[in-house]
Amino acid sequence: MAATDFDAELKQLRATLHTVEQVLDLGAMKAEIDVLGEQTAAADFWNDQAAAQKVTSKLSMLNGEVDRFESLASRVDDLEVLVELAQEEGDADTLGEADADLGRIRKDVEALEVRTLLSGEYDVREAIVSIRSGAGGVDAADFAEQLMRMYSRWAERHKYPVEVFDVSYAEEAGIKSAEFAIHAPYAYGTLSVEAGTHRMVRISPFDNQGRRQTSFAAVEVVPVLEQTDEIEVDENDIRTDVFRSGGPGGQSVNTTDSAVRLTHIPTGIVVSCQNEKSQLQNKASAMVVLKAKLLAKKKAEEAALKKDLKGDVAASWGDQMRNYVLNPYQLVKDLRTGQESGNPSAVLDGEIDDFIEAGIRWRRSGS
Repeated sequence: MAATDFDAELKQLRATLHTVEQVLDLGAMKAEIDVLGEQTAAADFWNDQAAAQKVTSKLSMLNGEVDRFESLASRVDDLEVLVELAQEEGDADTLGEADADLGRIRKDVEALEVRTLLSGEYDVREAIVSIRSGAGGVDAADFAEQLMRMYSRWAERHKYPVEVFDVSYAEEAGIKSAEFAIHAPYAYGTLSVEAGTHRMVRISPFDNQGRRQTSFAAVEVVPVLEQTDEIEVDENDIRTDVFRSGGPGGQSVNTTDSAVRLTHIPTGIVVSCQNEKSQLQNKASAMVVLKAKLLAKKKAEEAALKKDLKGDVAASWGDQMRNYVLNPYQLVKDLRTGQESGNPSAVLDGEIDDFIEAGIRWRRSGS
């Protein structure tokens, strides 16, 4: 194996970090942090709780971005010192450790570089993820539940809070559908590349004859709206139904009709929420999801119109975007980017960053 050219690698890392610093505009970020910090110190800051929460959320996001960049820059500095010492002393073991550390740092720098590609109008927003089982019967319901766990584990790995709005359990196993929010800056821009139809091939654990089964599940990702977003919903266009929350197997999880289902009559969009004990809280949460879906629909229609006007006949995001094959071989493959993993168990346990990053780069290259 050829010896690592640390000088060239470190030079490349610094060049990439410099580009990232310019794109993120770290100076402007720090200036905004100072301004927001002064606002939080005001005596009347918490008089308007909604506005205060918005400020503290933005401050937390900016601090996180700056800390992430500066931590990486510091790791590059430390690596350079370690390499110099090891080379001076001819310490092969330490150089081996430095090589391993270089690989980890390179991966983290590449991930940060991908963040600079998220420049869409809503990319910075938090995300609402919807999962729906498709063709494949009980296997599809089980697959949908595995996808929900995959995204929840991904969020957990990144320390992103997940808020479950609604889960509709299937009769035998798995789920018919689920709706949940991932509360993190850029969650929408990051996870939007996961939208589409996911396909699993495996020996069905629900088939007595042990036959191979193909099942499908759909993933939808929309941004969480803010008060400044222009989406007006006429109350007369909404049908509200209340029902009793239920858990797996149809067991009641409370004894009041607190769960809420909203149907937007003009579009047919239906959302449910049952995570809160209060009917009012559930209705408010359901309205957040409904508005997000209406905005996504509006944007999709605008994008389709622009495509028609441009006469663009190139293929867009395909309906089926990723295969999870557990039998007769083990492989997860993204059909758009070619990204692969021979470890489906790890992918289904939330190790999807490589797929997400490849998707973001692929989307940018085709835009």
